[in-house]
Amino acid sequence: MYRSKSNPQIVLRPQDVVVLLRLTLPDAPQATYASLANELKLTASEVHAAVERAHAAQLVRKPPKAKPQVLLESLRLFVIHGLRYCFPATRGELTRGVPTSYAAAPMKSLIVQSSEPPPVWPHKLGTVRGAAMYPLYPTAPEAALGNAALYELLVLVDAIRAGSPRERALAVAELDKRWLANA
Repeated sequence: MYRSKSNPQIVLRPQDVVVLLRLTLPDAPQATYASLANELKLTASEVHAAVERAHAAQLVRKPPKAKPQVLLESLRLFVIHGLRYCFPATRGELTRGVPTSYAAAPMKSLIVQSSEPPPVWPHKLGTVRGAAMYPLYPTAPEAALGNAALYELLVLVDAIRAGSPRERALAVAELDKRWLANA
């Protein structure tokens, strides 16, 4: 974990949010850093560092000899009130990619689609032409394509990061459905 001598503050990184979102998903086997890294297209050391930063930020509890436990209410408050300020959505040109925000499930069924190009994560396997919205972390689209539940969480997070107040409210309600069901 990087800390400069002049400023010892620990700073969350975008990949930390991706790791935390994945850790909120129920999974049968106990996920290891290596298995999470493989799934999220990160390195095991990146996953470990993300958990350590999340622990310092009081978003995770680390019981001895047990899997890190996401503090859902703390993560929920951070996602709702801080995420769009810490990691604002960055947009780009028209491109081929993977739909996100209001253009992908579960938001797509809640929002009437406009004639504007939909937001997409630029990606070589994308099937939709739309306006680029860069993902929280470059490997997030690949990880999302391999895990439908993670994809939905990333879509909801993008709606919170970049959406209108109505879109944000709908995304928060959808997050609550998922997280309260797992609590």
